[in-house]
Amino acid sequence: MPESNFDAAYWAARYATGQDPWDAGCITEPLRAYFAQLGPPDARRILIPGAGRAYEAEYLHQAGWPQVFVADFAAEPLLALQQRVPGFPAAHLLQADFFQLTGAFDLIVEQTFFCALDPSLRPAYARKCAELLRPGGKLVGLLFDGPVGPGDGPPFGGTRDEYRQLFAPYFEFLHFEAAHNSIKPRQGRELFISLRRK
Repeated sequence: MPESNFDAAYWAARYATGQDPWDAGCITEPLRAYFAQLGPPDARRILIPGAGRAYEAEYLHQAGWPQVFVADFAAEPLLALQQRVPGFPAAHLLQADFFQLTGAFDLIVEQTFFCALDPSLRPAYARKCAELLRPGGKLVGLLFDGPVGPGDGPPFGGTRDEYRQLFAPYFEFLHFEAAHNSIKPRQGRELFISLRRK
């Protein structure tokens, strides 16, 4: 797998110096709306990789979902979640490299993780998501639609054609359209995706 300079130390330094513009401070509306139509909480295993401060995990936990797992390279955002939500299961806080994770999940939530990866890792990301999902499991969330950032560091944008090529070998495309309820800084720049593992 290609190497990346964006390791745990890199992300820890970004958090320590407040260089975290991806942090919306709360769950964003596209994911809140998606979670609202999941139905009552059940035993589905949900993974939020590269979760940052994990407002999505906080929302799901407080809504009663018992099997929510959060993975991040850096310790700081996981500690922030633990402090905000003391009842969140410590065993579900995974300080780990996404590409080394194991387990079987029913839902993977994508929220500003894909765009933080070195683009050379994108094929490995698509494969790993498929590997971690049970057959029929879903990868759901938001991807940037077009270029973002300065180009030499995260966040990295992308195109619909690129995304289709990356995910088509492993997933059926259930929804792949412009998000209509993005937060203001991202309006008109996000795709909402719902992909089902083949």
